[in-house]
Amino acid sequence: HHSIEDESGRNLFVSADGLSSIARHWVGGLLCHADAAAPFTTPTINGYKRYRPNSMTPDHIAWAYDNRAAMVRVIGQPGDPATHLENRVGEPAANPYLYLASQVAAGTDGLRRRLDPGPPVEEPYKLVDAVPLPKSLMQAVDALRGDAFFKDAFGEPFVDYLLRIKQFEIDRFLEHVTDWEHREYFEMY
Repeated sequence: HHSIEDESGRNLFVSADGLSSIARHWVGGLLCHADAAAPFTTPTINGYKRYRPNSMTPDHIAWAYDNRAAMVRVIGQPGDPATHLENRVGEPAANPYLYLASQVAAGTDGLRRRLDPGPPVEEPYKLVDAVPLPKSLMQAVDALRGDAFFKDAFGEPFVDYLLRIKQFEIDRFLEHVTDWEHREYFEMY
């Protein structure tokens, strides 16, 4: 859950007509960096199997008001002092420090660059033009590998080390024949 307060404790995400510009820019940063942040938010091979339509988890990089299918869900009505964002992209196996650091870095970049998240979506599972979240750890690692933002934010040596660890994990996974492969191909071939 994301929110920002000023020195007096006032919620800076609140606006009388929905979200404040600060909140919108924060969302813009989360969406902009979602694919490259995926190894931080969803660090396991199994974590990507939950990104499916109609599964109450996000499958696209999108935001919405009070819709659990969106990657970023706005909770709160216009003017509600408790308005905040629920970022639904991560999995419980994520390292909480890396997960939070990646999201704070992305949100802060959205503030700094005044990123516009675009309009909220009404039906996140029926998106045609929205970018899908990575479908596998392999895709997520490729996105992070090609991304300069997190290398700059966390340092290139750290990101390169994480990429090597994740690639080693992927390579170990790909070496094994799964039960599914046995069932799918044994009788056929």
